Amino acid sequence: MNRRSTVLFSALEALLVVGIGIGIPLAVLTVMWAVQFGFQLDWLVFWRASVDIWAIGHGADVTFTLDPVTATALGALGPDGTPEPFLFSLALLGFAALTLLAGWQMGRRSLGEPHRALGGAVAVAGIVVIGGLAALSASHPAALLSRWQTALFPALVFALGFGIASLRARGPWRARLDDAIDGLPPLVTGVAGAAVRAGLGSVATIVGAAGVVTAGALLVGYGQVIALYESVQADVLGGIALTLGQLALVPTAVLWSASWLIGPGFALGTGSAISPLGTIVGPLPAIPLLGALPTSEHSPGLVVVLVPVLAAFVAGIAVRPRLVAALGPERRREPWALVTALVAGALAGILAAFLAWIAAGAAGPGRLATVGPDPIAVGLWMLAETLVGCALGLLAGGVRVPWAERASAAHPRTP
Repeated sequence: MNRRSTVLFSALEALLVVGIGIGIPLAVLTVMWAVQFGFQLDWLVFWRASVDIWAIGHGADVTFTLDPVTATALGALGPDGTPEPFLFSLALLGFAALTLLAGWQMGRRSLGEPHRALGGAVAVAGIVVIGGLAALSASHPAALLSRWQTALFPALVFALGFGIASLRARGPWRARLDDAIDGLPPLVTGVAGAAVRAGLGSVATIVGAAGVVTAGALLVGYGQVIALYESVQADVLGGIALTLGQLALVPTAVLWSASWLIGPGFALGTGSAISPLGTIVGPLPAIPLLGALPTSEHSPGLVVVLVPVLAAFVAGIAVRPRLVAALGPERRREPWALVTALVAGALAGILAAFLAWIAAGAAGPGRLATVGPDPIAVGLWMLAETLVGCALGLLAGGVRVPWAERASAAHPRTP
């Protein structure tokens, strides 16, 4: 594919990413505009709402100002009795997941293409431009959208997906990187490689376990979820819109479950706490997904933190042959095992804190200004749990997992 074709296809990719992301809520809202409102309202209202939803799905901030009646019902009045603007910054990460997948797909398809870097750059720049134009078109005093975040955040998510897929690419930059790594001492590459694999593996395991926990909670709380659906008293189209909104919230809820497994838990409003030690919540919006929340009568306690410790233990066992091969017979393994576990714990803590940060934000006025996990607490807990579990795994000399490399094959350059 020549340069011109690469640029054209990449620009089309950017248009599709933004168009599909905005088109999902717009399709539902347009049907509601036709069926429920009989084409009476201005369609641009639904366009602006769709852009706002798409932007929120990538973490962009929107400042809402409600009408007096709604503000009075929600307690969003200022000291002077007028509606007080409030921030909504809680990401509906389902949209971000779609953009990440689109970036990964483009990166995977372009493996081996001569102008893949140019294509990726054009696609990212196109998303910035198109997203910025969409933000400009959706500007309204009642919903002030952060224009720079709407333009930049989706592009960054797409670039992340493209970059992940590009790790398998072969080219001059990859050859130079491999040469630089090969020039490092085997001890450095062995310790760093083991630490990175253990840290990333621990976090990935926790996120996967959190997905299972979320699915299990929805099954256990199925009755409460249905009861909340019935309390909303929405018609068919309203139920579809509510369900799509909750599907966009599911990845965020999975990260909430991950913070619950790690230990600190998360909040659903100022003064609330959902953690393994108990559940304390105040009044919540009638969102059926919240029917899966655990109750204080069934709190498992801190035994839950054994899950991340066990995940780090298995990760430590899996990477132990790489560390043993890098150390060789002349070095003591215990100090280097602790160093590797510390680096793995730091990496896992930073990554867990980042995931907690993107899953937290403001979701409404008043007490709903604080929703989600505390990134600092989640990061520190994950650091400690990974440090302990990984250290035990690296020091467990007689234990192996089936997928772990043997020491003789993990680092063939080591004598």
